[in-house]
Amino acid sequence: MTSSSHSGGPDPWEPPPTEAELSAGGWKRGCIADEPRISELVETYDEIGFDVLLVPVPLDDMECTECIAQNPDRFRILYTRKREAEEDLEPA
Repeated sequence: MTSSSHSGGPDPWEPPPTEAELSAGGWKRGCIADEPRISELVETYDEIGFDVLLVPVPLDDMECTECIAQNPDRFRILYTRKREAEEDLEPA
């Protein structure tokens, strides 16, 4: 995972991170969305100082996934975390 201001998600050849891994990395789950809403959310969170990560929706972990299963590449789970200030990243 990266801490860039926006990541399209994990490497498509790697399994997506688990909720526990994301939580341990400081990520907070937001919502499931598709275009154009997901791009609007990414832009808004970026503007207010959050890193954004988009993760594919795991179809086996949810109760209602019929519409998502018909087009799984269309939907993403949005995760956010407060971006570290650049001065916090510089060595003391």
